[in-house]
Amino acid sequence: MKPAKDNFSSQSAHYARYRPAYPDALYDWVFAQLTDFERAWDCATGNGQIAQKLAERFEVVLATDISPQQLKHAPKKENVMYRVARAEQTDMPGDFFDLITVGQAMHWFDFEGFFVEAKRVARPGSWMAIWGYELCQMEGKLNAIMHEFYHDVLGDYWDPERKHVDNAYADIPFPFIPVPTPSFKQEMHWTREELEGFFNSWSAVQHYRKAHADDPVEAVMKKMDAAWPSGEKQTVTFPLFLKMGKLHG
Repeated sequence: MKPAKDNFSSQSAHYARYRPAYPDALYDWVFAQLTDFERAWDCATGNGQIAQKLAERFEVVLATDISPQQLKHAPKKENVMYRVARAEQTDMPGDFFDLITVGQAMHWFDFEGFFVEAKRVARPGSWMAIWGYELCQMEGKLNAIMHEFYHDVLGDYWDPERKHVDNAYADIPFPFIPVPTPSFKQEMHWTREELEGFFNSWSAVQHYRKAHADDPVEAVMKKMDAAWPSGEKQTVTFPLFLKMGKLHG
């Protein structure tokens, strides 16, 4: 089994505060495919963002993550239970869930091991939905600066798994019965300080800092100074990708 990677515990506070939410339109579309809303598993829940939305429709939500530090930042809700567990190996009963979700984390998994576990814990007629967001987009010069930061400054410091995000999970297997999915996007209206917080949550930034004495986030924010006054908000757009399908007929 592929060794588990935990790239986010050290910056779990930034992750919880600055990672973008997913639009209600995505959840509404996923829920529209379902007929049963008894139990859901949000795998690699991180700060519990998706689990909280699932809890609005499901009777019970189990949310797992390999990082206890991440789970400490997850909001408490009566019908959400958090557990520390690998995606590929849980203590959950078989034939249990109506929906399994993975948001912005599938690329870290041992795919085969996770799919075996998912099929084990899924009820007949259950669904799998995995989604994530690509590199965000901004206007004009700011977009060029951000792309230079992502590709040129941090390019060698991204984990190999990041390539799956760059190609919108096209190369990740999906051994279920798929349904065509629409396109979604999420628009955030951020200050410079909020974008800086988002950059600080990136795993490649942590790898860069370990290898160098200088701070790449401080440097890129200085480049943005002239085009983005402090306190002013800019639109930051995240293109989303989604795969959804039935685990059992």
